[in-house]
Amino acid sequence: MSETETKLEAAPLEDIAMLAMEFGRVLMECGASAKLVEEYVIRAATGLGAQRADLRVGYASLAITVGVGPEGITRMRKVGDLGVNQRLGQATRELVRRLEAEHLTLSQTRSELTRLAKETPRHPGWMVDLAVGLACASFGRLLEVDWVAFLPVFGAAALGQCVRRHLLRRHVNVFIIATVVAFLAAFLSGLTARLAGSETVDKAMVAAVLLLVPGVPLLNAQYDVLGGFPTLGNARAVWVGTILIFLAVGVWLAQIALGEGH
Repeated sequence: MSETETKLEAAPLEDIAMLAMEFGRVLMECGASAKLVEEYVIRAATGLGAQRADLRVGYASLAITVGVGPEGITRMRKVGDLGVNQRLGQATRELVRRLEAEHLTLSQTRSELTRLAKETPRHPGWMVDLAVGLACASFGRLLEVDWVAFLPVFGAAALGQCVRRHLLRRHVNVFIIATVVAFLAAFLSGLTARLAGSETVDKAMVAAVLLLVPGVPLLNAQYDVLGGFPTLGNARAVWVGTILIFLAVGVWLAQIALGEGH
């Protein structure tokens, strides 16, 4: 009996399909491009014993068809909110490579994937807040924000990131979050920069909201269109555009509140 046949006795096509899509779900929610998701889901399915696998990647769902010989099934599953988690994404891809090299069983693979989702470390929230604040203030200098406004931008952006993190935990709508955080960060940076005597208040307000610019989704939208996934790429591009609109509304409201709007 071949190795593939042995695996299929312990791993029915139903289980193979659902576990392979679980890899896809994790990768999607970690910010992977459609091309990368398709590659690793198919590798996971064939590594678990399927002879063929086809994946359809949607913005909020995955659909897979796996088969052996004349037998085949198609299954779908929902994908959660798309974020960015490079460490978990890398660990998930490494698990697929281990599955292929070490011929892990389905139960071993499922247990390891569950462990990765629970135990892959994250940076502390306060560290992320400070790093985001420093990044925005540094970008502000590139935008010719004066040194007087450096600390106001740093503090406002760090606080904005903290607020965004807590709102995301409460599952507040991401577009509402963009407006709220943009208003808060722009208003605080503009107000404190003005009180400190900065001559670049308007640029400081813009620098403080750079944390909201969706860089990874924007790049993925481009990759998906160029990689042969135009529907998903366009959906991501629309999401990016909507976020930017709500961001702009938040900054505009802050400018009105400070009398900086024209």
